[in-house]
Amino acid sequence: MSESETPQSQQAGGVIAFPSPAKTPTVTFDRRELAELLNLYGRMVALGEWRDYAIDFLKDKAQFSVYRRSSEVPLYRFVKDPALAKRQGAYSVVAATGLVLKRGPDLGRVLRVVDKRLSVVS
Repeated sequence: MSESETPQSQQAGGVIAFPSPAKTPTVTFDRRELAELLNLYGRMVALGEWRDYAIDFLKDKAQFSVYRRSSEVPLYRFVKDPALAKRQGAYSVVAATGLVLKRGPDLGRVLRVVDKRLSVVS
């Protein structure tokens, strides 16, 4: 190969940039949302109700799933779907059967449907 036939990048000793894959945006939980979810999870683990969890970040929604045993289907899925934010609320609690237990714009209020806080009875 003569010098006139070599590619320009080889002549200059340059590096060819490898094209980066297109980043598809994913929906995630922010720090405050994760704190609320993990606080509820910790309380339910202390009560012996839940034993495992999984977090899924997808392109259209984020899910926090809780399990009684890791080999089963999730007892509850806490879903964040920004596409529903203006209509029904971005947050929802889905039972193992697929039934939506509660939906709304505030995660704290939506989580109350499964929260079993201890209270003093007089």
